[in-house]
Amino acid sequence: MVNAENMSVEVAYAAPERQVIIEVTVDRGATLMQAIELSGILQQFEEIDLGRNKVGIFGKLAELSGELQPGDRVEIYRPLIADPKEVRKQRAAQGKVTKKGAREL
Repeated sequence: MVNAENMSVEVAYAAPERQVIIEVTVDRGATLMQAIELSGILQQFEEIDLGRNKVGIFGKLAELSGELQPGDRVEIYRPLIADPKEVRKQRAAQGKVTKKGAREL
């Protein structure tokens, strides 16, 4: 039961093979780090390294020391495998080659 000094938030993480959202009750003024620790998610996913993984609230980057609001969803993000800008450049270059090749046929 949530009283005036407590609030409910969620902690979410998505690994390629499994995704979890854990609801936790924290004290008002709790930080992202406190909610993450209380959720037990670090024990479920040993690959999470909060020194490397970024965190946010509803898709917006945040600091581990940031204060939570009632109903927030703390998200732990996995590191990117590839740079999105570089991938777009490669796709654009591949598209030009394909279009050139199509004209030559």
